[in-house]
Amino acid sequence: MPSFSAVPAEFSPLGHSCACGADHDPATDCGGWSRRGFLRTGIGLTAGLAAGLGAGLAVPSAARAQTQMTPDAALQAMMDGNKRFAQGQLTSFNDDLKMLKEKTVESQAPFAGVLSCADSRVPVELCFDQTIGHLFVCRVAGNIATTALIASLEYGVAVLGTKAIMVLGHSNCGAVDATIKAKAVPGQISALYRSIRPAVDQAGPNPEAATKANAKIQAGLLSSSSPVIAEAIKAGQLKVVAAYYDLASGTVALL
Repeated sequence: MPSFSAVPAEFSPLGHSCACGADHDPATDCGGWSRRGFLRTGIGLTAGLAAGLGAGLAVPSAARAQTQMTPDAALQAMMDGNKRFAQGQLTSFNDDLKMLKEKTVESQAPFAGVLSCADSRVPVELCFDQTIGHLFVCRVAGNIATTALIASLEYGVAVLGTKAIMVLGHSNCGAVDATIKAKAVPGQISALYRSIRPAVDQAGPNPEAATKANAKIQAGLLSSSSPVIAEAIKAGQLKVVAAYYDLASGTVALL
C-alpha cells in the first residue's frame, strides 16, 4: 500500500486540497482552519471544542465516558457486541429508550467509527449490538475511503472523540463482484471500480479474497492519507482496523 501525505488527488474533484481539508482552491479564504493545527489543540477534547466552537457542543457526562475508552477497549466492545448478535442475545434494544431520555438528540459521543458498505444486509449497529449514539457509521458501496468519507471519519476522531475506526467489508459484496467482472453498468456505478480495482489486482478474481484485500487497503488509506487520523494513531488515541462480516453467520472477523 503506497503512503500518501494528503488526500490523494484522484479522490479530490479539483485535484488539490486546502489546508482546512476541503476540496476547494487553497487561495479561497476558508477562515484559516488547519486539520493539523486543530488536532494539536486537543484531539477529541470536549473542553477545547466547547471553548472554541461554543458550549453547545459540550458532551454530557453520561456520554463522555464513551470517549474515555482506550482504542483496545473500543474494539473489544464492538467484538463483544458482535458475539451477542451472532448468538441472538442482543441487549442494545433494552437501552434505546434510556438513551433517548438522556437527550442524545442534543449531542453525540460515539466510541467507534465504522466505514461500511451501503449493502442493506449489513445493519452495522445491530451487527455490533450497539444502540443510539455508540457508533459513528459512514456508508458507501464497497466501503471505499473517498474524500467525503475520510472527512466524515476525521470529524468523528477530531470532534467526537472516536477511539477506533473499522473498515467493514462483507461477503457477497456487489461492488467488489462488479469490479471483478468490470462489465458496462448504467449511470455512475463504474466510478466505484477505480477504488476497488487495486484489491482485485492484489487478490485476484476470488470475491472473498478481493473483499478482504479491499477492506485492508481502505484501512491503510485512511491511516496514511489523513493527517488527523495518522496523528491520532501515532498518539495512541486511535486504532484503525479492517474486518470482514459474514452474511450467513453474522460474525465479524478482524483482518
